[in-house]
Amino acid sequence: MRYHRLTMAENHVERFARLLSAGHCAIAITTTEESEVVDMVRAHCRQRGDFLWEWDLIGGLRCPLNSGPEPGSETTNPAGAIFFLARRELPSVMLLLDVGPHLSDPHTLRALRALLESARRCNGHVVLCDATDGLPPVVRAHVTPFEMSLPDRDQIEVIVRRTLKELHRRSPIEIELSSRQYELIIKNLGGLSTRQIEQVVREVVSEDRRLDSEDINHVLAGKRRLMSRSTVLEYVESPASLDDIGGLDRLKTWLAQRERSFEDAAIDFGLLPPRGVLMLGVQGAGKSLCAKAIATAWKRPLLRMDPGALYDRFVGESERRLRDALRQAEATAPVVLWIDEIEKAFASAAAQSTDGGLSQRMFGTLLTWMQDHRMPVFLVATANNIDALPPELLRKGRFDEVFFVDLPTDAARRQIFAIHLRRRKQDLPRFDLAELSEAAEGFSGAEIEQAVLSGLHMAFAGGRKLSQRDLLEAIGTSPPLSVTMAERVEVLRQWAQGRCVPAE
Repeated sequence: MRYHRLTMAENHVERFARLLSAGHCAIAITTTEESEVVDMVRAHCRQRGDFLWEWDLIGGLRCPLNSGPEPGSETTNPAGAIFFLARRELPSVMLLLDVGPHLSDPHTLRALRALLESARRCNGHVVLCDATDGLPPVVRAHVTPFEMSLPDRDQIEVIVRRTLKELHRRSPIEIELSSRQYELIIKNLGGLSTRQIEQVVREVVSEDRRLDSEDINHVLAGKRRLMSRSTVLEYVESPASLDDIGGLDRLKTWLAQRERSFEDAAIDFGLLPPRGVLMLGVQGAGKSLCAKAIATAWKRPLLRMDPGALYDRFVGESERRLRDALRQAEATAPVVLWIDEIEKAFASAAAQSTDGGLSQRMFGTLLTWMQDHRMPVFLVATANNIDALPPELLRKGRFDEVFFVDLPTDAARRQIFAIHLRRRKQDLPRFDLAELSEAAEGFSGAEIEQAVLSGLHMAFAGGRKLSQRDLLEAIGTSPPLSVTMAERVEVLRQWAQGRCVPAE
């Protein structure tokens, strides 16, 4: 694929060097991959010949690359160590690890402010590395954020080879992979950090000391397990196919026409890869199922973003979570990124903000990413409540298309009944699908599925096979959303006219 991506060396050491060369005297890095930050800063100092100080709570101040002056025995105390550096006023790089939690102490905060001023005067550089973004506003105003990039394809291969070599040195490992299988393992590790890649590789070869075709799924399972620990992105298995969805023929055709649009031949033809769709509509009409089916049809991994997990009480942490999630999606590309009920994530951005502008800032981050990202990430956003959607999201060009998913038509209801009856191993010729469809007019796809399940429960409890009568009784005892919320459904339909493309 001809998507531009900077190498890891460019992403880390050279980007870091450019920041320092541009005169930024204070850099803040929020990451759990502390060792990568230490390696990056040390590599920069070796290349440029800069003097390096490092500090953490256990080891205190030290000069890992140079023979420097003795800082004293009290430098495990953060205030004392930082004030020691502030008094020296020499051009050096000062890496402070996990100093954020100590800034609630006024002495430490005052010492850090003095150090930042000292660094500005003498062309020094302070690098703050913390696992969470909890810097107080008085410090945040003077620092430049720096984001570590996840390994790209070539870097992943280096990490895998290095890890296998280390493991082989301890105890021999057999590797039986074709070039295609090897590439699939490398691809499946995309979106993970260096430490996570090493962890997955160690896990898959630890039991049998082998790396073979069976480990392709083991690698994917390990990746899912690690990503499930994330509070924002979830790796979703997507067995659903477009054939599992009744109706929505126009949406299916649109997707089928763009299935090969990511290929080089399509780009040579003058096409740009599709960027995403927004699906609005009635609850239970199949929008979420469509997201899963797109990933299956296009043979892409599916990542689901949990909007509720984005928000955090610490200033700046919510924005960082969103940036990290988008960055991880890009590193996993090609991928389908699914944001379910997107209006819940950015509801305050559509009205007068009550959260200090947080939702608006995060919404701006998402819009900028949608406009600028160049990796093959196909965004599928679903929404039920149009009133909560920021108008900017609906502007032409944000998505390739905005579809309205209405309640299923008569033909679609017949298909949906057939799909669910067949899935429950029922003999279709025994059922009158036309009668069922007529009885279920106004039902959504999810409500039809529930009617089938209710009928099965009745039949099972009565010790008999599922019958047409069971299904009709289940349909008759469960009023659909189109009845209980008729006014809201009608408003939604009227709003969609002229604004959205009907999915059916």
